[in-house]
Amino acid sequence: MALIDRICTALYSLTMSRIRRRGAEQARNQLPELLDDAEKGHPTIITRHGHPIAVLIPFEDYVQKRQRQQSILPLAGTGRGLWGEDSRRTIRELKDEWER
Repeated sequence: MALIDRICTALYSLTMSRIRRRGAEQARNQLPELLDDAEKGHPTIITRHGHPIAVLIPFEDYVQKRQRQQSILPLAGTGRGLWGEDSRRTIRELKDEWER
């Protein structure tokens, strides 16, 4: 594994370990406390049978993330020129390189 991959994995693991996790039943029973914590800026991952299902985050964080998402429609195009002048040749060369 490359050094950058190890660093990213370590940072992700550190961040995820700081976020509280609650099972669905626990979250239901502790909802008022979890809402108070979300209001204070503390997210909670809600799991079902140990698998993440949802995240309870402050509303401001949700709004900021929604505003940052941009439509991909301006990126629409034919892709012409993406593979060079002769796309068949380029793909054949890539395939040959892969089979070596």
